[in-house]
Amino acid sequence: MEALLDKGFLVSGGHRTQPLYMKNQKLRFVESLILLPMITIMPSQTVLSQKFNTAEVSLTFNQAIDSEANIQAKTLKIQAEAINAYFSLRNMPLEGMGMKMAIEADKNNIDWRLLPAIAVRESTGGKNDCTRVSHNFFGWGSCKISFKSDIEAIETVAKNLGGNNPNTATHYADKTIKQILRAYNPPSIVPNYAKQVMSIMNMIGPEDLGVNSNS
Repeated sequence: MEALLDKGFLVSGGHRTQPLYMKNQKLRFVESLILLPMITIMPSQTVLSQKFNTAEVSLTFNQAIDSEANIQAKTLKIQAEAINAYFSLRNMPLEGMGMKMAIEADKNNIDWRLLPAIAVRESTGGKNDCTRVSHNFFGWGSCKISFKSDIEAIETVAKNLGGNNPNTATHYADKTIKQILRAYNPPSIVPNYAKQVMSIMNMIGPEDLGVNSNS
């Protein structure tokens, strides 16, 4: 016959056996060990998944930016080559300044052909700069303004024509090409100035040259 001992063990057939409540505790303990990894692993998987998703979004975003930058760089290169080709065929000193003109036009949101066309109309592409001042092949300021370099001249005129100089914005900001040219050199002074410059622009190349190029 089984008898209850002080330690909580049962005697059965002369051997001690564990009581049922202790067996149940062990069983629950074993079950908890089985369930615990499942509980701890799932949050880690979720975090890892989130990290991958974030990395994928970031990679896609960076790829889009890189792709857009590459397209813009190719467009500027094509436009610069067209400007330089026009200058080169006519032996104009401004050959080689095509990229700077294209970049400044893009930066100031003006037609990429406008700067070289004005330079051609005003000084035959640098052949006949303003004589009393330096690096002024645009005829800027009625040939009364000097620039330290050709680069400074391009940057200054592009900024003004783009309406980004508060002092001249009223003349050039938010204007069409024809309006910009009429402000640059009014019809009362040179009647066909705008028409002449726009004709040169068309000879340099089409307005959308390189914009849709994926090559």
